[in-house]
Amino acid sequence: MSERIDSLGLLDATLALPEQVEAAVAASVDIAHLPAHDDVANVVVLGIGASGLAGDMLAAVAAPFMPVPLVVTKGYEPPSFVDPSTLVIAISFSGDTEETVQALMTAVEAGAQILDVGGAGEMADVAEVWDLPAVRIPDGIPVPRAAVGALMIPPLLALEQMNLFPGASVWIAQAVEQLKRRRDKLAEAGSAAAALARELAGTQPIVYGGGDLGGVAAERWKAQCNENAKIPAWAGRVPDICHDEVAGWGQHGDITRQIMSLVLLRHGDEHPQVARRFQEVVRWTDEVVAGVHSVEAEGEGTLAQLLDLVLYGDVVSLELAALAGVDPGPTPVISEIRTAIGT
Repeated sequence: MSERIDSLGLLDATLALPEQVEAAVAASVDIAHLPAHDDVANVVVLGIGASGLAGDMLAAVAAPFMPVPLVVTKGYEPPSFVDPSTLVIAISFSGDTEETVQALMTAVEAGAQILDVGGAGEMADVAEVWDLPAVRIPDGIPVPRAAVGALMIPPLLALEQMNLFPGASVWIAQAVEQLKRRRDKLAEAGSAAAALARELAGTQPIVYGGGDLGGVAAERWKAQCNENAKIPAWAGRVPDICHDEVAGWGQHGDITRQIMSLVLLRHGDEHPQVARRFQEVVRWTDEVVAGVHSVEAEGEGTLAQLLDLVLYGDVVSLELAALAGVDPGPTPVISEIRTAIGT
């Protein structure tokens, strides 16, 4: 194994996720100027990249239990239905994300109610000028993908404060307990995450998760493999992939078994038929991939299980980077694309 290179301290930042969640709770006590419960007919979350994934996680956890619909939008425009009855939660680590700022300004013009979650930047200026409710991201987090707790927890607590998602605080406390347990295991030499990274090294991971919870966890694993380990990776959801993607394993097994590995993310909220479909996925893929690996979520509550899978995958991606002698921090291609289009 090559000597670990980590110029931005991402391993330490990743392992500090439990404390980041606790700090986000402290920063979100009694958010001022939130709308009343009866004034919100729908919720729209704006975000892209790691911030958009934080929105997806929020939706996977909260949307099934809310009395109003919640949708996530990743792009330059909010949905056309946004109006004064809409709560728009704009998430941006920097506060200057081009797509999110433009969508936020359109939502403000439509008279939407706003919650700003992010860093100091153009979004913070908008919040100050319009006296909008806002939660700032604390200093010291090196990159957006290391800020999942700081980005996701404030909106959950805001929804609880408006009585749109009662019980969020209990779920967050349970998640912190599980994250500390998982962190202690993953920080050990020769952890399960390090062992899985060794199995995946030299292959391209395809990550499947069950339902919304497992699906968004799989998207997080994919993104972290892309940005931290600098490798191609893909994500899919069960049962959806059983209706199309699984047919794609019918040819080229002599190639795929050399270069692709399958990771299955399992959790306690799976529908019984989803569990059966996972068995079928294994039956049709185990001979055409380098290996099939399963990771079981632990913890009490949907949020705990989701963040447990997130932390596990984050560490796997960092171990993959270490095995390859790659610095997980910088992502020059993303910076160069921004420069090329003038953002």
